[in-house]
Amino acid sequence: MSYRIGAFFVFVFTLMVSWMLGGWVGYRQVEQDSLEESFRYRQLVGNELNRYLPIPELMAEHPLLEAALSSPDNSAVIHQANEEMQRMATIVGSSDVYLMDTSGLTIAANNYQQTDSFVGRNFAFRPYFYEAMESGHSAVYFALGLMSGVRGLYFSHPVRGQDSAILGIVTVKVLVHELESQWHRPASVRAAEMVVLDEAGVSFLASKPEWLYRDFTGSAGEAPGEASRQRYPDRDLKPVSLNYLGKPLGLSGSSETLRIREDGVGREYLSVRTPLPRLDWTLQVMVSTRSVVWMRLGFVVGGIAIFFGGLLAWLYLRERYRREAELALRGEQLELSVAERTADLEHSNRKLLDEIRERERTQSELRETQQELIQAAKLAVLGQMSAGLNHEMSQPLTAIQTYARNSRRFLEKGAADMVDANLSEIVLLCDKMAELTRQFKVFARKSEGPPTIVDFRLSVDASLKIIAAQKSCAGINICWDRPSLPVSCHGDLIRIEQVMVNLLANAVQAVEGQEQPEISIEVEEQEGSWRCFVRDNGSGLPANTEQIFEPFFTTKSVKQGLGLGLSISRQIADALGGRLTGRNRSDAPGAEFEFTLKKREATE
Repeated sequence: MSYRIGAFFVFVFTLMVSWMLGGWVGYRQVEQDSLEESFRYRQLVGNELNRYLPIPELMAEHPLLEAALSSPDNSAVIHQANEEMQRMATIVGSSDVYLMDTSGLTIAANNYQQTDSFVGRNFAFRPYFYEAMESGHSAVYFALGLMSGVRGLYFSHPVRGQDSAILGIVTVKVLVHELESQWHRPASVRAAEMVVLDEAGVSFLASKPEWLYRDFTGSAGEAPGEASRQRYPDRDLKPVSLNYLGKPLGLSGSSETLRIREDGVGREYLSVRTPLPRLDWTLQVMVSTRSVVWMRLGFVVGGIAIFFGGLLAWLYLRERYRREAELALRGEQLELSVAERTADLEHSNRKLLDEIRERERTQSELRETQQELIQAAKLAVLGQMSAGLNHEMSQPLTAIQTYARNSRRFLEKGAADMVDANLSEIVLLCDKMAELTRQFKVFARKSEGPPTIVDFRLSVDASLKIIAAQKSCAGINICWDRPSLPVSCHGDLIRIEQVMVNLLANAVQAVEGQEQPEISIEVEEQEGSWRCFVRDNGSGLPANTEQIFEPFFTTKSVKQGLGLGLSISRQIADALGGRLTGRNRSDAPGAEFEFTLKKREATE
């Protein structure tokens, strides 16, 4: 129960803190938006004033204005002054430009041709006139036009004579629509409203039309002053129904909250007042505080989430500590069981390691046996070819014996040229025998290392020399379509040669007994590989062609082999990353073996 009461008080405290913190952050954001809007519009007004302030001073330097003020009765000069006023108004983009004498009487104006012309009107009561006369410098004033009723900024400057005496005042009126149009942009998220107040607190610029010419001082019941009635003739100037609610915590001194009632509905705003440059104007930016409510609700939701998150974390940790105590007790019980099982596992691991070492040793012996088996197969092939080798060697030896005996007889007769010819023949026969025995020695040698880039043609040439030494090759037409360019492939010359010798030896045995025995060797290029075809016109292969690659499978007699040649040849092809397949020919009787190796560029 005590946990529940404590959680309730913490929950209430969290809601209060979240509500207050959300209000503080919300009001700070609203104030920041208000200050940004105030700064933007203050810069706008300052730029507008800086744009037009020098203009009447430059106009006052025009000699025609001095001449018009010095000779007000000269109609020609006054006419020229009126036309000059028109040009000045067009150049500066102003509403009105007019010239007054020291009494405030207008003697020339840009609208001299209009019915509501300023010519003949006296504006001595306007502050822009008497302030410029008294100070001798430029003056700025805002008011409604007496003739047009249009709001405008009045910029005035004294016109001086040659003796620096003031002869009159030139005035430029600029409409304020451009300043007010800056508020007619897409509404911001916080819907800011703005008014510009004069020194009496009356609004003459407003973002809402119904707030124009209203008293924002909050003093209900007081009548507007004479200065305000002269500045805004024929305007009601009634006060706005507003109540100042005070300054929220943490805001600057220029910020306060207020409530404005319109059509019976009250809206709360955060008001920020900023003085505008060079004038007794005040910019009041009012931003709706509705976003503060949403900010507070967001903080409350966040506070609730944090509270429940903390509560769940506390409950989790509490349950975790309880579970850890239970697990610690069970852990002690498990340690005894683990110790017993560990001893069993160590014994099993030792047995497993012994089995692994035995398997590795067996695999190593298997690889060595496989290599010895390949070498034995090569020697078996050489043994099968020994009869043909004896036949090939006996003929050159007999010829050498004959040439030697004849050379002795020619030597006795002194026929040196015939002896030299016989010796040359003996040398050629010895070279032939050496080449024949060299090829068999190379074939009998083991492989020298890992696969590399080799020319497939060289292995075929060497295997043909070995096969040609067999006596059984007599009468067989072996067609070797040798490519003109190197056939660069991934392999080993000796191992490729062993595969080709096995394939050719099988082909020679397959065509025995045929009337026109024929064996063809052809190399084709395929994408990424080379394909070598060995074809014969023998009796063909059994129905199950894959069975011929099994060890000790043979269709020949024991004298012709043990059935290991094709099995070893496939193993060699697989080791070189290639492929060896066999099938019966589809175009003619006989068998066809395909030996494929990966293609490699000679520049690699």
